[in-house]
Amino acid sequence: MERRRVVVSGIGTVNPLGHNIADTWEAVKAGKSGIAPITLFDTEEFACKIAGEVKNFNPENWMDKKDARKMARFSQFAVAGAAEALADAGLDKGGADPERVGIILGNGIGGYECTEESLIHFVSKGPRGVPPMTIPKMIINEGMANIAIRYGFLGPCYAVVTACTSGTDALGNALLALRSGMIDVAVSGGVEAAITGFSMAGFLKLTALSTRNNDNPAIASRPFDKDRDGFVMGEGAGILILEELNHALKRGAKIYAEVAGYGISCDAYHLTSPDAEGNGPARAFKWALRDAGMQPEDIDYLNAHGTSTPTNDPLETIAIKKAFGDYAYKLPISSTKSMTAHLIGGAGGLESIICLLAMRNSFIPPTINLDNPDEACDLDYVPKVGRKAELRAVMSDNLGFGGHNGTIIYKKYE
Repeated sequence: MERRRVVVSGIGTVNPLGHNIADTWEAVKAGKSGIAPITLFDTEEFACKIAGEVKNFNPENWMDKKDARKMARFSQFAVAGAAEALADAGLDKGGADPERVGIILGNGIGGYECTEESLIHFVSKGPRGVPPMTIPKMIINEGMANIAIRYGFLGPCYAVVTACTSGTDALGNALLALRSGMIDVAVSGGVEAAITGFSMAGFLKLTALSTRNNDNPAIASRPFDKDRDGFVMGEGAGILILEELNHALKRGAKIYAEVAGYGISCDAYHLTSPDAEGNGPARAFKWALRDAGMQPEDIDYLNAHGTSTPTNDPLETIAIKKAFGDYAYKLPISSTKSMTAHLIGGAGGLESIICLLAMRNSFIPPTINLDNPDEACDLDYVPKVGRKAELRAVMSDNLGFGGHNGTIIYKKYE
């Protein structure tokens, strides 16, 4: 059988830079930071007081008040992102067989603020104090289920949970489902809302978060810079509509790009630290290229995982060199987490959207705050200011706790 081709026909987002695609892209082009002091909880006792919050988010702009009250924050983000993406694709009011539409999203933690609140009630008041919607709000699959209920989609509906790789792996799973003929349309990408006291305290115990720039949040996320000291937590959703090519053509859909390849691997090394040799990410890069039938030189831009942690950035640099060889030094690379912060399970979705917009607008986003490059990070990380460039194919990669590595490639549709 000939492998079915898959394209992107719609995109939608809420994130620290904006509540929609247009505002997000304008901020990315301008090199704007979405990182600011935390407002979602009291940070007095916390060494990290900053994050990339979705600012002034009112779920009633996307759903009625009654429905919003039944959802955790991550579910609200998922519905909001899906609403824009489905409208962008022209599928918000029909246009596809509901039994042939799947929902496959990545998420890392679920409704963490609901879990935290319910535990406080449980400890202080006992079993009777636990709010009745605790379980439906906290479990990860409910973000996907709320989209299915709203639009009546009857196909596969599930979550992919591979830490920071979740969004990319969800897109990869959607690609495979579409190629196989299981579905014709997929609502995919990633979502996260983990800016809570308990979550931040846990990451601080791992010494993973930035703590040096609480007084100047905009410069805190500085991937590949010698003065980086940890990642900055972000939240939001990046939702893509993936569609089988002929299905999209028959209904006259606009096409952002073709989904060309997907690679996935595991380090099998450590629960939180990546393999220092970079072999796992390098395998994911190579397998994505192989799946796409491409050579390293075919990739015109790489949106790197680039977390701004002391461990990730040089490791990722090693992996890129292993996968791309000498071409690694010619490949434009940037980490847009320098602007958006790190959306954990939502990162892959948002960063894929940024890749698509970069290709559509012939513009490579910058890595802001790259003032003093680390000697171990000696590739072209497009520092401070973006640049114009014709992009035929772009790649996005993510690495996650547990040694998860995911890479996805998009190319111009022809």
